[in-house]
Amino acid sequence: MLKAGRLWALGAMSGTSLDGVDAAMVETDGERIFAFGDSAYRPYSDGERAVLRAALGKWPGEDVAEAESVVQSAHSELLAGFEGVQLVGFHGQTLAHEPRGRGTHQIGDGAALAEALGLPVVWDFRSADVQFGGEGAPLAPFFHFACAKWIGAEEPLCFLNLGGVGNLTWLDPRKDRAEEEGAILAFDTGPANAPVNDLMQSRRGQPFDEGGALARQGRVEEGALELFLDDPYFSRMPPKSLDRDAFADMIGLVNELSDADAAATLTGMCAASVMRAMEHCPAPPERILVTGGGRHNPVLMEMLRAALDCPVAPVEEAGLDGDMLEAQAFAYLAVRVARGRPTSCPGTTGVRAAICGGVLSRPDMAA
Repeated sequence: MLKAGRLWALGAMSGTSLDGVDAAMVETDGERIFAFGDSAYRPYSDGERAVLRAALGKWPGEDVAEAESVVQSAHSELLAGFEGVQLVGFHGQTLAHEPRGRGTHQIGDGAALAEALGLPVVWDFRSADVQFGGEGAPLAPFFHFACAKWIGAEEPLCFLNLGGVGNLTWLDPRKDRAEEEGAILAFDTGPANAPVNDLMQSRRGQPFDEGGALARQGRVEEGALELFLDDPYFSRMPPKSLDRDAFADMIGLVNELSDADAAATLTGMCAASVMRAMEHCPAPPERILVTGGGRHNPVLMEMLRAALDCPVAPVEEAGLDGDMLEAQAFAYLAVRVARGRPTSCPGTTGVRAAICGGVLSRPDMAA
């Protein structure tokens, strides 16, 4: 049995940017954060990344066995290296996400991982939310709320995660609980790193635009940017979420541009989508804390600072780890699931009521 009170949980995240697996430990009771622990990263090889990329967009029943093997082995290898773990939060790899259609699809077998690690594992975090009318994403906002309490925030602020897809969490730390009405509004802003990564892979054979170096050499094509912002997604009221390839036609808008202009334009689209997202915030945030790989792109950060009316800074300025925040989130959420506490609510995913998602699997030795 899991003990009451604080637990050291280990969370793992493999995002839509397909760079690798992040893992990080958090000590929490499912409400407060008490401490952050060890973390580690396991990059995917070029071959593994190619297998995962080929599986994107596939649904249950389609052949994803090779991709699942990659996800399973990478996680098992990385997570086995941690000590003092009492519970694991395993997100798996999202292949397809269509909450208003076929649902959501993450590969990765939490029950098999529990057996491999000899530890209880919480997984399949999104399905219950979608089943009860939610978008199934984003799921980190409840953790963002706990982080705001941990850093001592006293005014509304935003966490902006720039991974493959961008998502924004507006929150009011003056509220007592994340599920309280008015405490959180969260939604996907639009494409973030994924289109630039895909462009770099197809044109340059590189996984991403390191340091925004290529984008800095180019200029934003305003006509393409205007066409992008005409998409009805941006005027849709949140909560709302996106699949990694929901804006795949963005690449088509830059097909005729040089490599540098295409990279600059796709980077500009990411910044512009965040600017449009801010229109939905219930109140102006005191600041925006940026997490995810996008914060390492100085061109993107410069565009955001120019477009937004409040300070924009990487989460490190608040004492948090932007590389590991999503992995930490699933450690935190795993404890909430184990305690039967909500992991999403109407303000985060549009689910009809606050709901506890996730499945807890135990190894035979803990049964």
